[in-house]
Formats: sequence, structure tokens, C-alpha cells
Amino acid sequence: MNKIILAFLLALSTSIANADQLDEANAAYMRGDYSEAEHLLRPLAEQGIAIAQNNLGVMYGKGKGVPQDDAEAVRWYRMAAEQGFTKAQSNLGGMYAQGKGVLQNNAEAVRWWRMAAEQGDDGAGAQNNLGLMYFHGKGVPQDDAEAVRWYRMAAEQGFTEAQKNLGFMYFKGKGVLQDDAEGVRWYRMAAEHGDAQAQLNLGSMYDHGKGVPEDDAEAVRWWRMAAEQGFTEAQLNLGYMYLHGKGVPQDNAEAVRWWRMAAEHGNAQAQNGLGFMYAQGKGVPQDDAEAVRWYRMAAEQGFTEAQTGLGVMYAQGKGVPQDDAEAVRWYRMAAEQGLTEAQKNLGVMYAQGKGVPQDYVEAYKWFDLPATKGDAYVAKFREFLAESMTPAEIAEAQKQAREWRPK
Repeated sequence: MNKIILAFLLALSTSIANADQLDEANAAYMRGDYSEAEHLLRPLAEQGIAIAQNNLGVMYGKGKGVPQDDAEAVRWYRMAAEQGFTKAQSNLGGMYAQGKGVLQNNAEAVRWWRMAAEQGDDGAGAQNNLGLMYFHGKGVPQDDAEAVRWYRMAAEQGFTEAQKNLGFMYFKGKGVLQDDAEGVRWYRMAAEHGDAQAQLNLGSMYDHGKGVPEDDAEAVRWWRMAAEQGFTEAQLNLGYMYLHGKGVPQDNAEAVRWWRMAAEHGNAQAQNGLGFMYAQGKGVPQDDAEAVRWYRMAAEQGFTEAQTGLGVMYAQGKGVPQDDAEAVRWYRMAAEQGLTEAQKNLGVMYAQGKGVPQDYVEAYKWFDLPATKGDAYVAKFREFLAESMTPAEIAEAQKQAREWRPK
């Protein structure tokens, strides 16, 4: 009997000592002393203590205190995961999903995430990840209802990303009956925890009056939160609100300020907006060369309005040497993607023989595309041009317009 008590006390004292050493390792890691953290963790990991194995895996994954080594991270995660340690199972699933330290394998990612997810409260991240796999049909058959089921489990535990994802499913009616109010409810939970995408989405719900009364000021409030986190789409939206004085006093300079933030992070729509502001001298001194610079950035990303704007600058010789051929080149890029303003401009260039040989059939075709969609203004161009064309030329142009498809 005394031997049993002695063994129990020894095990207890060892457990307490290990816990103290884990605490010391965690403290060392938090203060940035990664070498000391590794020194304390490794003996515990080699004794088979799952949390130490997982944490050592994290250090290998991040290259902190040890050389960065995904394969070694996987090895330690696997040891802990095979003991049922939830975080390690989740981490191992992530390595399979990303193909880090192992061959990329969605089915294996799902397998490990499912193990962690089925452990309940400790597996919220894995539950959310499993929902994503069902939503995208990766490693499992695509199944929106199953995605919703896993998102909900994580969301009800307060897992922010899952709350946002569940809000999206309600908003889109995927795996659940479409319900804007329920979408708003879940977006709000995530937004109040600082999720920038959820803040953006909630602002959009207020902007469009979906699930809540339309409220520009409230849209601005949520977009500002996301914008201040550097979320470019929110910065873009906030710029529009200042430009049009919706929910805030109209302020061109403030519109420029938010668009510049988004534009400098590569947002093509904001770059185009900034080009427009420089071209018009709104919120900034008028500067054609600067307008061209921003239009070009957006145009080179394929943004059709910027391609058209850049074409106009070349046609008019503003900020660049006048060049009809270059104007045609940019108009064509946008026109072939279906932008009606560019189609009209390209038609004018063919009708007048600017930058291209004069060609009434080609001009009529480009006028016909927006005209048949109800653009009465362009229809007048088409009818005026038709007076100088033969019936055969008109028939050919109409045939080409019918057969045209956007690229």
C-alpha cells in the first residue's frame, strides 16, 4: 500500500515539475527568448508530453529558436496529434492542407481536422476549417449544409472567423434558407470582435438595407473600422461615401485620402478613382500626368474604366503626348471586355479613322453593341453612320455584332 502511495506522489510531483517547466518555456517564448524556450521544451517533448511536442512543432514551423523546418514541425505535431492533442491535430491538418513538410493532401487535412473538430470546445478552429473544406469541396464532396453545420459549431463557441462564414452562408442562402437578418446577426458578432471582413460585410448590409434599415452613417461606421485595419475594400467604400457625402459631410480631400491608401496597396478601383480625382482636380490640385499614372496602374490590372480613361488621355494628349493609336489600344482592351463607353469610343475612332484605318463596318459593329442594350445616345451615332453605308455593309456589321463575345 505504501508503495502505491509513493508512486502516486512521485507521479504527482513529476507532473507539477513538468507544468512548471512548461510555464517557464511559455514565458521564455513570450519574451522572445526562443533559445531558452526550446531548451526547456525539448526534454518534455522527448518524454512524450503532447503539449510540449506541439509547441516544439510550432517553433520549427516558425523557425524560432531552431532552424525553420516544416518536416520537423510535422514530425512533432504528429507525435502530439496521435496522442489526441487537439491543437496538434489541427496544426497537422493545416500542414497537409498547405503541403508544408508533407505532400499536399486535402483528404488527410480533413482527416486530422475532423479528429480535432469532434473534440468540441478545443476544436473550434478545426471545425471552421472543416466547414471551409466542405464549402469548397476539398478532400470531401462539396456540401453547403455540412459546411454550415461545422461553421455553426465553431461560431457558437465564439470563433470569429466561423461567425463571419456563417453570416455569409445566411446572406447567400447556401446550406440554409436565405436570411439577411440572420446574416447580419452573425456578421455583427464577428465584426464586434474586430474581424475586418465582417466589418466590411456589415457595413455593406447597412449600405443596401439588407437585414437592417438602410443607414449610411452606420455603413460608414463599420467600413471605417475595417478601413483603419488596412482593409482596402473598406477604404475604397469609405472614399466613395466621402465623395458623395453619404453618411458623412461631402469631402473630396477625405475621399482622396482613403482612396490613396487603397490605391497604394494595389486596389485597381481605388487607383482609377484617384486618377479621376487628379484629372478633375477634386481634393487634389489638377494634374494630368498624375491622373495618367494612376489610370495606368489600374489599366494594367485589367480595370476597364481605367483603360478607357487612359485611352481618353492619349486621345486628348493630356498628361501624355497625343497618340490616337495608343488611345485605340486602350479603348480596345476595355471594349473587348464589354465596357459600353469604350465600345462607343472605339467606334468613333473607326468612324473617323483615328489611330486605325477608317472602317464604317467596324465602327457600326462597336456602336451596335451598346445600342442594342438600350443606349439611345450611341444608337444615334449608329443611325447617323448608317446613312453613309450600303445595306450589305450594315448587314455585315450587324452579323459581326451578333457574333461578338466578350474576351
